[in-house]
Amino acid sequence: MNEELIKTSMEIIIKAGDAHLLNHKALKALAENDFELAANQFEAASKKLVEAHKVHTTMIQSEASGNHIEYSVLFTHAQDTLMTINSEIGLSKSLFKVFESLNHRIEKLEEGMKNCDETN
Repeated sequence: MNEELIKTSMEIIIKAGDAHLLNHKALKALAENDFELAANQFEAASKKLVEAHKVHTTMIQSEASGNHIEYSVLFTHAQDTLMTINSEIGLSKSLFKVFESLNHRIEKLEEGMKNCDETN
């Protein structure tokens, strides 16, 4: 396997791994009802994921242009890591919307209960 393929594979793995860590930080913030921090962490995770995708796309375009890329378990692992983290972040962002909606509904209920107590 050539050095360029190793370097590219590792770059994808590292950027996707960074996105994975940021996603976990976002989920932790979400569990603590810190929606602003969670949103910021999701945004940072998404940016890292885009960086990894760009590296991956460059490799795919290179092969599509006729530059043969030898099979590599490392590159296959990099692609698998990228797609797994992509799915994970997508699911996490969906959970964010659910939790945000539930939090909003709970706040309205609590506000209604508070107003009810004040009138009694």
